[in-house]
Amino acid sequence: MEKNTQFIGQSSVFLDAVEQAGRAAELNRPVLVIGERGTGKELIAERLHHLSPRWGEPLITMNCAALPETLIEAELFGHEQGAFTGATKARPGRFEDADGGTLFLDELGTLSMAAQERLLRVVEYGEVTRIGASKPLTVDVRIVAATNEDLPAAADAGRFRPDLLDRLSFEVITLPPLRAREGDISVLADHFGRRMAAERDWPQWPGFTAACAAELEGHGWPGNVRELRNVVERAVYRWNEPGRPISRITFDPFASPWKPKSMMKRADAAPCDAPAAPSAPTMTYEEISDLRAAVDGHEAAIIRAALERFRYNQRATAKGLGLTYDQLRHCMKKHGLSAG
Repeated sequence: MEKNTQFIGQSSVFLDAVEQAGRAAELNRPVLVIGERGTGKELIAERLHHLSPRWGEPLITMNCAALPETLIEAELFGHEQGAFTGATKARPGRFEDADGGTLFLDELGTLSMAAQERLLRVVEYGEVTRIGASKPLTVDVRIVAATNEDLPAAADAGRFRPDLLDRLSFEVITLPPLRAREGDISVLADHFGRRMAAERDWPQWPGFTAACAAELEGHGWPGNVRELRNVVERAVYRWNEPGRPISRITFDPFASPWKPKSMMKRADAAPCDAPAAPSAPTMTYEEISDLRAAVDGHEAAIIRAALERFRYNQRATAKGLGLTYDQLRHCMKKHGLSAG
C-alpha cells in the first residue's frame, strides 16, 4: 500500500504544530517531536527534512524500540568485523547512512543509558565510533527524535540523561491528540472513507449517516489518527450497500460474543463504584400532576444520558440529538447540567 504522507486537518492547534515544524526545518538544529501514538510524529519528521536545506540527502529512520538493547548501538553507530559474535564483516551504522541528511530516531525514550552516552558524543562533536574501532568518524547529521514519554520526568527519575535532553530540545514540537483537534475528525473520516470507497470500486462516496458521524465525533480516539483510519476503512469494507450512507461502524474489532473467556473477563472488569447511567424519572401518567415539570425532567435525563454517551463532547451530543450546538447549550443551561 502506498505510504500516506499527507497532512489533513483544519483545526488551529494542528495547523500551529505544522507551521512550527516548517519554521524549525530551516535551521540545522535537533528537534524533539512529542505526541501520543498515532498523532503523526513521523510525518512531522519528514516535513522537517523535506523543507530543510538537506532535502536532497538521505532521511534515515530508526525505531529505537524495535531492536533488542544489545543491537541498538551496533545499528546506530556501526561495527567492525569481529567486533562481536556474528559480526562477520564491517557494517556502517545509521549515522553514517544519514551523513549529510537527517536521522529520525523514533521512540527515543527506550534507548539504554549506554546508547544515550554515545549519542550525546555524536550530538556534541559530530563523531561516531564504530563498535570495535579505535578511531572516530566525522558525520554531518541532523537529528530529529520522537517519543510519547515525558522525557523531563524520565530525566528526573534517572532514566534519561539530562545533558542529552538539553542538547536535543533546541525545539520541541508537541502534537495535539485527535480529540483536541476540533473539526478534524469529520474531515479525516471523509478523506479515509473516500479513499477506501475508491479502493472498493464504489461508484461514489455515500458518506455516513448523521448518527454514525456523531458516534465518530464522540469517540475518545486513544489511537488518534491511526485508529480513526482503521475504524473508517473497516466500516467501508464491511458495508454492502454503497448507494446508501454508512450507518454501522465498529470501534473495537475484538468485540465478539465468542471471544475467549479470559478476554471477556478483562473487558467486563469495571470499578465497583462506577456511577450508574442516568435514566428518566419513572412514573405513570396517572401520577403526573405537573406536566411542565415532568417534560423538563425527561428532557434533562435524555440530555444527560446523551452527554455521557458522547463523552461530554457537546458538538457530537448536539449532532446526535438533532440539535444545533446553541440549542444544546441552552438546554444544558436551562436544566443546570454541567459540561462534564
